[in-house]
Order: sequence, then structure tokens, then C-alpha cells
Amino acid sequence: MDLLGLLVFAAALALAAASPGPSVIALVARTLAHGRQGTPPLVAGIILGDMVWLAAAALGLAALAATLGSLFVVVRLAAATYLVFLAWKLWTAPAHAMAVTMPKPTGSPAGLFLTGVGMTLGNPKAMAFYLALLPTIIDLNHLTMLAFFEMCAIIVMVLALVFGLYIGLAQRARGMIGSDRTIRLINRACGTAMAGAAVMVATK
Repeated sequence: MDLLGLLVFAAALALAAASPGPSVIALVARTLAHGRQGTPPLVAGIILGDMVWLAAAALGLAALAATLGSLFVVVRLAAATYLVFLAWKLWTAPAHAMAVTMPKPTGSPAGLFLTGVGMTLGNPKAMAFYLALLPTIIDLNHLTMLAFFEMCAIIVMVLALVFGLYIGLAQRARGMIGSDRTIRLINRACGTAMAGAAVMVATK
């Protein structure tokens, strides 16, 4: 792909990723409650989900996926269920001041990774993004493997940067917390946000 096309793709992806949605909410809530631990597999799952949608759009399957949307209901509900589980764990987590002890992280790396994948695959916004954008920046009839891998590299770099910024800001906010009462309020606020993300994923 030419440099202009890659820049347009990167800019559009950055704007889409920065727009608050289920993925951003889940990442921020996770970081506020447990720090950075557990966020890498969640981000990796989101990135993989985006690559799947990129491949589907590039192969002309995104339109087919739109007509067979019921196939993605199970994926979407599975991701939403796991987010509800994490929300419940946050609501019931004991409150301890950050200076004394760190809350025990909840959710396995594999579960968080699959949740990231499920959130993205179950998000029609991601499908529509690639379906609408790709034809404007590249001739899909002449798409090469090199161009595809270039776009995959852009996805990795852009999403890692955007989500990394969100995680960093949430981590800094978390470091200002010092009382048990504040921890309890943050845990419950994050649990509510996580449950909200689950609702967004389930009802998309």
C-alpha cells in the first residue's frame, strides 16, 4: 500500500479506537481495579478480533457476516457473560488501601484474551468500520499479502498505543487512591462500568 493509504487507515483506526466503547470501558475498569496486570491479554484479544474483521472485509466476507449476524450472538453473549462475572467480582472484592495491599486480580489471562476477541467479533461497529473503510483506501480485487500484513501491523501499533494511553491514565488515577472507602467505591464504580460494557456488548 502507498504511504497515504496507510496513514489514512491508521488515522481512521485511531479515531475509532479512541471513541469510548465496550473495549475502552472494560480496559479502564480493569486497570482502575487491578492495575496493569491482566490488560495485555485483553488488549491482545481485541487486536486479534480486529485482524479477523480486517481479513473478513478483505476477503469480501464482511457483508456475508452481516446477513448471518445470528452466528455472532453466541460469541457476543459469551463475552458479555464474562464481563458480568468480572463486574460481580469487583462488586464483592474486599477493600484494602493501595499502600497496604493490592487487590487480587480476577480473571485468567486466557479468559481475558477470549473476552477481548469476543467483544470485538460481537461488535457490529468494528465490522462496519472495516467494511466501509477498506474499499476507500485499497482495491480489494488487487489486495496483496504484503498490503494485508501492513494493515495488520498498523492495527497492532495503533490499538496498542491508543489502549496503552487509556491504561496509563487509569493507572495514574489509581495511584492517587489511598483509603479503604475509596477503594470500595472505585471497585463498585468499575464493576458497574464493566456490567455496562457487558450490556453494550450483549445488545449490539
